[in-house]
Amino acid sequence: MNYVIGLIGDVLGWLMYFCYQFLPDYFVSIIIFTFGTKIVLLPVSLWVQKNSIKMVKMQPEMNFIKAKYYGNNEKISEEQYELYKREHYQPLADLIPLALQLILLMGVIDVINHPAEHIFRGKPGVLDTMLGSLDLSSVPAEVGGIAYLIPLIAAFSAWFMCFIQNRINVLQSEQGKVNQLGTMILSIGLSLYLGFFVKTGVGIYWTFSNLFSVVQLHFLNIIMNPKKYIDYEALEKSREELKTASAFEKQNKKKLFVKDPYRKKGKADYKRFFKDYEMQLVFYSEKNGFYKYFQNIIETLLEKSDVVINYITSDPNDKVFDLESDRFKPYYIGENKLIVLMMKLEADIVVMTTPDLESFHIKRSLVRKDNEYIYVPHDVNSPNLTFRKEALDHFDTIFSSGCLCTKEIRKREELYKLPRKNIIEWGSSVIDNMIKSYDVMDKKEKSAREILIAPSWQKDNILSLCIEEILENLQGHGYRIIVRPHPQFVRHEEERLNYLREKFQMDARNDMELQTDFSSNSTVYGADVVITDWSSIAFEYSFATLKPSLFINTPMKIMNEDYKELGIIPIDIELRSKIGRSVDTDQLASLPQVVEELLNNNAFSRESLEKIRNDYIYHIGHSGEVGAEYIMNRLAYYKKKHEEEDD
Repeated sequence: MNYVIGLIGDVLGWLMYFCYQFLPDYFVSIIIFTFGTKIVLLPVSLWVQKNSIKMVKMQPEMNFIKAKYYGNNEKISEEQYELYKREHYQPLADLIPLALQLILLMGVIDVINHPAEHIFRGKPGVLDTMLGSLDLSSVPAEVGGIAYLIPLIAAFSAWFMCFIQNRINVLQSEQGKVNQLGTMILSIGLSLYLGFFVKTGVGIYWTFSNLFSVVQLHFLNIIMNPKKYIDYEALEKSREELKTASAFEKQNKKKLFVKDPYRKKGKADYKRFFKDYEMQLVFYSEKNGFYKYFQNIIETLLEKSDVVINYITSDPNDKVFDLESDRFKPYYIGENKLIVLMMKLEADIVVMTTPDLESFHIKRSLVRKDNEYIYVPHDVNSPNLTFRKEALDHFDTIFSSGCLCTKEIRKREELYKLPRKNIIEWGSSVIDNMIKSYDVMDKKEKSAREILIAPSWQKDNILSLCIEEILENLQGHGYRIIVRPHPQFVRHEEERLNYLREKFQMDARNDMELQTDFSSNSTVYGADVVITDWSSIAFEYSFATLKPSLFINTPMKIMNEDYKELGIIPIDIELRSKIGRSVDTDQLASLPQVVEELLNNNAFSRESLEKIRNDYIYHIGHSGEVGAEYIMNRLAYYKKKHEEEDD
């Protein structure tokens, strides 16, 4: 090892010798020597800059991989390896500068320890320096005094270099604050050590090496500007996606450590599930209230087949337990058991309303590869606009609400060369059931036209953004106004609601009401016009009652920023001008006139809205039969397949 260090020292010694011959001042020659090493290593620095740009350029794709397979480190490693291979990226390349710096440092220490040997080549001579009394061959920790400035200056140069790197270095600037701080502390600590415990000349070399690195970094960014190669907008989007996946995972992990009062029930149901159920059909529901999305399908299956329906719910208080029978078997499976259960499923068909299959906690079965996963939508909204980009990619079959939903899925398959899914022209059980409820409702004569204000729960919804101006413009025009907040708004914004109640004296007047009791939908059905923002209640209301909706153009909630790439106008946007009118937030003074148009214009008559409903939504009134028939046919197919395999 000493021989290798000596050999490096000899090579660097010649460089030092020429530097001293050029300008015979030991201090200045060290500076020139340091600059010379940067010139010699410039090709390596350019290669590292190129490799670093390549790394950051790949980072958006890498982040999306991590988000998609969050928690599955083995799969992430496989995808990362393929990405590196495709891009010809060498992950160890960034270690080369560090290795070369250490090699150089060992050689420099050897040169500084034996300056006369390298500079005078055995001949007598005196090492002159402009620093006067400061001996560059001394060790500050031993001599003290003014020499103590050397380690402090070296540490400052290290801080300055890291400060600049954290802002303009293509790779360093993309690291987290913790990594940046760790690198800075390590560099400052090494600089202090070199300044205190090795010879002063080494400290000077280290100081100027740091300063020249800053200059070199600016030079590299000029001749190879990262902004020309890296899509920083995509990088930011990928970070948000990864942040969402991380938050979701942390939330689930937190749940695992919370004492579950229903743990015994969940454990018992988990055992009963694998012991009792026939491996044919499974429905999964996230929580109480989601049964309504499956209701018509399940009721038709129970009526027209002999299949046993196994209903998994993550809510121990789900009302479905009141429906338990020999052929409808509900199970409570908590979050901590759900992940494992889903991976062990052997059912022929799995039906769920939860998107992002494979992307987050719910994965496809690991023990069976041919079972069929069916997605049933909550509403008629656009899956391309309101879901993450790949939310439905891992389902085999989609129950489509209408023609635009089908077009979006097919277009995405074509654009991204995805496997072709089974798309069933299904409809909407929620709308079908609302139509039934509205048809049998007692429709009483009212003394005044009713306007229902029913906002969404997204950011910048009506209640958060402009409710006061809406109420001020509508009051006094002979309408009865009912404000019906989203249940989540009632839970989290009680102070805001109390303020509105008091400001508009809602408890003391007959023409305005704040309604927070959601036990009945009679208010929804009874209204003559509904005012909302981007809530799906507009489509449910207008298609169930055949009455118009009025939309306030608050900021749109977009889950997929690339939704326009399909070239299809989402139903959330297209229907706003067909089943009603839209009003911008700076045009709220026109609300009374717009309401009158909606109430009196034939374009919004029952007949017109019924035609629009039939054009955009499949099988009105028959979604349950359509969904059940498809499932029964598929179960018959799987039964025949299993029999053939047994033979």
